[in-house]
Amino acid sequence: MEPPSAPPHRGHIPCQGLLLAVSLSTFWNTLTTAQLTIESVPTNAAEGKDVLLLVHNLPGNLAAYGWYKGDRVDPDQQIALHVIERLEIIPGPLYSGRERMYPNGSLLLQKVTQEDTGYYTLQVINKNFHSEVGTGQLCIYKPVAQPSIQASNITVTEQKDVVVLTCLTNDTGISIQWFFYNQSLRLTERMKLSHENHTLTIDPITREDAGDYQCEVSNPVTSIKSDFITLAVSSEKNTTGLPVRAIACIVIGVLVGVVLVAALGYFLFLTRTSSIGGERRSPPPPWK
Repeated sequence: MEPPSAPPHRGHIPCQGLLLAVSLSTFWNTLTTAQLTIESVPTNAAEGKDVLLLVHNLPGNLAAYGWYKGDRVDPDQQIALHVIERLEIIPGPLYSGRERMYPNGSLLLQKVTQEDTGYYTLQVINKNFHSEVGTGQLCIYKPVAQPSIQASNITVTEQKDVVVLTCLTNDTGISIQWFFYNQSLRLTERMKLSHENHTLTIDPITREDAGDYQCEVSNPVTSIKSDFITLAVSSEKNTTGLPVRAIACIVIGVLVGVVLVAALGYFLFLTRTSSIGGERRSPPPPWK
């Protein structure tokens, strides 16, 4: 009897870094043992690390088992075949030398890269030619790089200006979070985040928005924050950076000082002129 054809190819499922989903197919005869399952250890795999595809509920009385890259049993996608009675491991077309197979059916992938992301299929065959196939998905994540922040303006006027902060990153498949004074930013009704949190808009800006901002990018294996960017918020625009009331007080103080100095100068001038003109005469007596 010839085995039936392999299951149809399934569409791509986004990486979620969770316990590998397993589909179970039975060839020739249905087995009564517990379902074959595969677990990724660690659950979230970082590029450059080792990942173990750990097999649970491996059936007994096995003759051989083989691992395949992809979501089906395809000889052209075979990684390796382990013939148990002969204690022999036969490399397949996709064997790279980074793989190691264990007696319990598990597969170790060493120094994984993003090219290792995808489906992996395990086929186990017992001595009675019963076969089970477990298929799951493995996701490898690249460490994220430090982002930066671009601001539409960092010196703004309260209740007049709008500020747009943009978190710049080349990484994909990430999440973005904003921080204010190194604490998670609490959004107000004046703040708005764009889709996927790439931009933060504050409209209008107020004095309480002045300070240090950061954005953080992360994926399931790494996270990193940007450097600080500082917003300076003033009440009114002026060249000195001082509030208008303070400037007005300074101007009034200067004018008063000028008037006092002028008055004092005029008084001294009159006194000097009177002394030069001769002796001072006593004022006439009051009229009786």
